[in-house]
Formats: sequence, structure tokens, C-alpha cells
Amino acid sequence: MPQITLPDGSSRSFDNPVTVQDVAADIGTGLAKAALAGKVNDQLVDTSFLIEEDTELAIITSKSDEALELIRHDAAHVMAQAVQELFPGTQVTIGPAIEDGFYYDFAREEPFTQDDLAKIEDRMREIVGRELPIEREVWDRDQAKATFGELGEKYKVEIIEDIIPEGEEVSVYRQGEWFDVCRGPHLPSTGKLPKAFKLMKLAGAYWRGNSDNEMLTRIYGTAWRDKKELKAHLFQLEEAEKRDHRKLGRKLDLYHFSDEAPGSVFWHPKGWTLFLQLIDYLRKRQEAAGYEEVNTPDVMDRGLWETSGHWYNYREHMFSTQTEDERVFALKPMSCPGSVMMFAQGLKSYRDLPLRMAEFGKVHRYEPSGALHGLMRVRHFTQDDAHIYCTEEQMEQECIDVVALVLDIYKDFGFEDVVIKLSTRPEKRIGSDEIWDKLENALSRSLEAMGLDYVLFPGEGAFYGPKLEFVLRDAIGREWQCGTLQVDMNLPERFDIAYVDESGDRNKRPVMLHRALFGSLERFAGILVEHYEGKFPIWLSPMQAVVLNITDKQADYAHEVVQRLKGSGVRVMSDLRNEKVGFKIREHTLQAIPYMLVVGDREMANGEVAVRTLRGEDLGTMSIDDFAAHVQHKVVEMSQEGVATQVAAAADS
Repeated sequence: MPQITLPDGSSRSFDNPVTVQDVAADIGTGLAKAALAGKVNDQLVDTSFLIEEDTELAIITSKSDEALELIRHDAAHVMAQAVQELFPGTQVTIGPAIEDGFYYDFAREEPFTQDDLAKIEDRMREIVGRELPIEREVWDRDQAKATFGELGEKYKVEIIEDIIPEGEEVSVYRQGEWFDVCRGPHLPSTGKLPKAFKLMKLAGAYWRGNSDNEMLTRIYGTAWRDKKELKAHLFQLEEAEKRDHRKLGRKLDLYHFSDEAPGSVFWHPKGWTLFLQLIDYLRKRQEAAGYEEVNTPDVMDRGLWETSGHWYNYREHMFSTQTEDERVFALKPMSCPGSVMMFAQGLKSYRDLPLRMAEFGKVHRYEPSGALHGLMRVRHFTQDDAHIYCTEEQMEQECIDVVALVLDIYKDFGFEDVVIKLSTRPEKRIGSDEIWDKLENALSRSLEAMGLDYVLFPGEGAFYGPKLEFVLRDAIGREWQCGTLQVDMNLPERFDIAYVDESGDRNKRPVMLHRALFGSLERFAGILVEHYEGKFPIWLSPMQAVVLNITDKQADYAHEVVQRLKGSGVRVMSDLRNEKVGFKIREHTLQAIPYMLVVGDREMANGEVAVRTLRGEDLGTMSIDDFAAHVQHKVVEMSQEGVATQVAAAADS
């Protein structure tokens, strides 16, 4: 007589063992129809799963958080069935659900084409329409090997041999005549799979990710709960394509990349101006928050990295070199050890704490070539690192102050929707559990004191301390992990740094907070390029105005306008080409320059400029000084209000 406890705390008793589907039907016909799977004592199971003892049960429907992964896994199976029906002789390998979708790897002598994707997609919809029951079967291991071997599925045989130990049974899921090795769970039938899926692209993939193995064909797809979600996702992808920072970087002449320096950025004048604006902005915010700026060497002796633990925990990501005198040095992958050495210079007192040291440090990390992605994933970047040294009593307040600063800065760039993640102790770590308890509690209590929600990620902290991660959502809803805050009592111990406390004890250990606001400035710049679609707010725009002459007669006057505006702090250039002014306006509109200043004979005679905005609004004529004041007013206005409400009108007047 199993007793089933439901999520609302109610319970139901049954005289005999029951399936998840039976329980759903007992609750109501609507739930029975909507049931996709069950969660038995936090384990996801099929609706056919038999419950024989007292248990906690949640019925999974399309509204449940777990539904998307189920839908995507089933979409992968339906795609594999469609492929094998359309292209006999094709072997299937593995096909998991992934973020936003699914894929399956296939072995086929003749490669698939883009035209094949439409055929496969149509067959998938047909299979969904058949409403084939999806049933789990348990096979003997030898039986499974023999069956798949007879079908010529050598990859499945290899999976069974390598993954499933001898003596264990094999879980197989069948839908109609088609079946595959799979742990599950799955939907009750193909008819439960929403027709909100689309096949996206083809790619090559080595069998089991090993370049020594055969090259397979991977088909990627996306799947959602309904067509509305699918449409929203496809729109986001379309927008992301338009906003791709690599394309916009070339179009706006901001930066480029080269195979001769993989993972490194070549900043062009306008891009470097944007980069410097970010540094200037953050420098002012940090100075106002009580930080002192420092700078530490890019190359330091191996022994320093051994002391910090990076040499043993991060070695595969570090660049190193050996000099003729056989000393081994490493390019710094992060600034922490250099900051500790700064703290160690001279005797520190409790009166000096908290000591906040900020650095725009160049760091170098080896990322695999395949992982490099424009500004978003590089090997050489600038980190807005800061380290705060404080007492244990000051630790929680310093955490609160950092979190408040981070969130306020993000608002200035239009990021109001920020998710905070708390990552706790990993298996591979340094320091005692007692220390980790203190550090994790400091972070969680600081967030609770501020009334901020957070998502817990157990085991995802750094090897020397737990951390907060700040995840931004951009203009089209994508998430970007940027800032971090880590609390650390381990590096101060390893480097033997101390301060003099109130009682005169000269060996008191400080707590060390590691903090980055933008994270990588290169990456943050790339995020901004995509967030604003290259149309930066006036204060951030690399070029704020361009002066356009109508004929050669105004060339000298245009030059005078540029010089006077530059003297007033406006970032401005001229375009004196012998082209029609309408042509120039169109070109500079594509370059996303906020203001176009047209000068003809009348403007030259009156000492004025005719002002046009990026959006095409005609602001009439202004004196040079009045236009400079107008720009300054807009810059101040945005800096006072932030640009959260200005994103859509970033280049407006």
C-alpha cells in the first residue's frame, strides 16, 4: 500500500503498486493528459515508472522546469528515427539534450546537406503525428550487443562495451519500430512532443571527441514547449546575428583579430577610445569608493605561483618561459599574487584596513584554439581586478559594499536584470572546512542583509575561496557572466602576510577579497557592442560627432569647427571628401555616429553648424559653443540618470 506525498503536502494511498500515470489520473483527467514524466524522491522517471513503496512524487508537465530537457531529449530521438527512415544505412551514435536544443551524431558515407534538414524536419513532424508509444525495455547486455551488431550499429556496440559493465542490463527505449540505448526518462509518446522544433545546422564531430577517431556528422536542433517560445528563440538568434560584435567590430572599425596573435585584440583608434572610456569610467567610480590604483608585473617567478597554488591547480592554463639562467617565469593568469606582494611591502596596521587596491592588469590564459571567440573568449585581456584586505569583522560589510557597487555600475550601462550566483567549496581546494564555513557564511549573509536573491551552485567555487558571480541579461535577453567577488583566508596564510592588531599582535591575518566588476574589459566591451548594436550612448560613443562640408569652400571652416569642439572635449572628426552631403550622412549613419554637423555657406557665415542626429532628427542650427554645451549636457544627463532608460535611444538627441 504505497502512500504518495505530493508537492503541496497532501498524500494519497493506494492498495497496490501504481505508476506515475496512475497517480496523475487519480488526481484528475486534466493532469493525466498533461503528464510528461514524474519526479520520484527527486529522481526524474517515466510516467510508466512503478511506485511500490511510500514516496514523494511530483508530476512533470510542460510547465515544469524539467520539461524542456525532456522535450529536447525526445526531439533528438525523433530526429534520429527520421534520419534512419529517410537514409537507410546511417548509423546513430549519441544524441543528448543541450542548452536551447539537442543534437545527434551520425555516421554516413554520403554527407548530409542543408536541403536534407528540411526533409528530416518534415519526417519528424510526421513521426510526432503517429503518436507512437515510447516504451522502456530492459535487455541483457549480450543480447543488446548482438542486436545492434546485426543492425550494423558498431558505435552502439562500442558504447555498450565501454560504458555498461558486464553483468548489468541495458536500458533501451522503443518508439514504433525504432529503438536506441538510453537511460531515459522520455515522454509517454511521440505525440507528446510539441511541434515547436527546428533543425539548425550541420557540423563535424569526432567520434567520442577524439581527433584520432572517425569524423561524424552532427545535426543540431532547437526545441521548445510551444511555437511562441520557438519563435522568440529564433528572433533572438536573428538579433544576435545582427549584433555579432565580430561583424560590428569590422563594420565600425573598432578592432580586428589575426591568426598571428590568436586570442588577442588589435584595437583600432575608435575601439581603443571606447576601451579607454570604460577604464576612465571605472577609475572614477573606484576612486570615489575608496580604492587606490596599483600596477604589478606581467611576468613573475614560478615560485610565486607555487606558493599561491596556481602552479598546481591552474598550470594547464598558464603561459611560462625559462630564461638562460634556468629560472622559470610565468605570465600572470590573474593578479592575486602580485597584489599580495604589494600588501607585504611595509608594516600594516589595523588602522590601514580595509585596504582596497585596484589594478587594470593584463593577464594571459591559455584557452584552446577552438574555444576562442572574438572579444568574448581571449588569451590576453585586461582584468579590472581589485583586492581588499580587511579584518574578519569588516569582511561582511566589505562584501555588501562591493555588491552594491557592482549593481550600481551595471545600471549605468542599462543592465538592471542581474542574477547573482553563489558558488561554494569545490572538491579540489585549499584551506580547512572551518575557514570555508566562515567565507561562505560571509557571502550568503551579505546578500541576505541586502535583501538580494541568489542561486546556489554547490562545488563551483575557486580552489582558494567561494565566490559570487554576477550574470547580466542584455537587450535581447541573453545572459553574460561578468563580475565576481571571492572571499579568501587561504592566500594570506600561504603567503604569510599579516597586520598589527589593536593589541599589538604583529601576526594577525587579514581576510582577502578578490573583486572584478566588468571582469575582462575586452569581453565587457564585446557585450556592450552587442547590447547597444554598436549605437553607443553619447558619453560612451568612440566618436560623438562628424563635421560634413557641402563644398570645398567650407573645408577650412570645417577644420576650425573640429578644433574648437575638440578643445571643448567633444570627440569629433571631419569628412571633407568631394561627395554629396546625403551620401556622407548615410555612410556615417551606418558608422553609428550620434551627431552629424553639416556646414555650408550660411553656417560658415554665421559661425554655426546644422545638427542632425543618428535617428534622422533635424535639430536646426547651433553655434559651435552651443553644440559643445549640448553634448556636455547629454553626457552629464546620462551619467546622472544612468543609461538604463537610454538603451533604445542611445544615439538620440
